[in-house]
Amino acid sequence: MSGLRPRLWGAFMACCVALLSACNADQQELAQWMDQQRKEVKPNVQPISPPKKFDPQPYAVGDAVEPFSTQKLAVAIKQESRQPNSLLQSEINRRPEPLEAYPLDSVTMVGSVTRGQQPFVLLKVDKLLYQVKLGDYIGQNYGKIVKITETDVALREIVQDASGEWIERISSIQLQENAR
Repeated sequence: MSGLRPRLWGAFMACCVALLSACNADQQELAQWMDQQRKEVKPNVQPISPPKKFDPQPYAVGDAVEPFSTQKLAVAIKQESRQPNSLLQSEINRRPEPLEAYPLDSVTMVGSVTRGQQPFVLLKVDKLLYQVKLGDYIGQNYGKIVKITETDVALREIVQDASGEWIERISSIQLQENAR
């Protein structure tokens, strides 16, 4: 038995050497094929056209009203308010309320209370708590409270649509249970 072990070990080593030499021969054959393919195949890549020359144009309308200026918006609001059936006519002439200084997304509903038959809502803005009722105004789009429930407040806002017309839109603020 002791003589069998070295023979098995020798046979195993001979098999490993034969396998490695066969792999080496396959690698040489693969390298030759790749070299032949590189020589035969010619890439056909068209060159990229040069970039067009940029010719800057000066802004020559210096005296005109800028398209995004507040002056242009103010003129549009004044023109709209002069119309007899304008949605903005009554809104522009009244005194703004404190919560109209804040956008709606910064206002959080934290609760509701009913005194007598009158429902009130508790709103939180910048760590201050406000109590509002039906008819009060909130937000920067002339938002008037039109409905109060235990879980939300419905507002009628006046906004401009894509064509520049002033329209009414209904928005809501919903109760935030873990607002602090």
